[in-house]
Amino acid sequence: MQGLFSRISDFFKDVKAELKKVSYPTKSETIGSTTVVLVLVFIIGAFLSVLDVMLVKLVKLIIQ
Repeated sequence: MQGLFSRISDFFKDVKAELKKVSYPTKSETIGSTTVVLVLVFIIGAFLSVLDVMLVKLVKLIIQ
């Protein structure tokens, strides 16, 4: 049982050491990345909406 608690303790020590190495983005980097993601989501959403409308019209022409 002692080995289990020792391994758990070692695990959390390693986690703490790794978290000290993490490089977090600055506020401006986070805002910039978020802006890029939102713009791309909007562009891709608009493209897929137009494509969907075109495909629906194409299917309607084929069926009639």
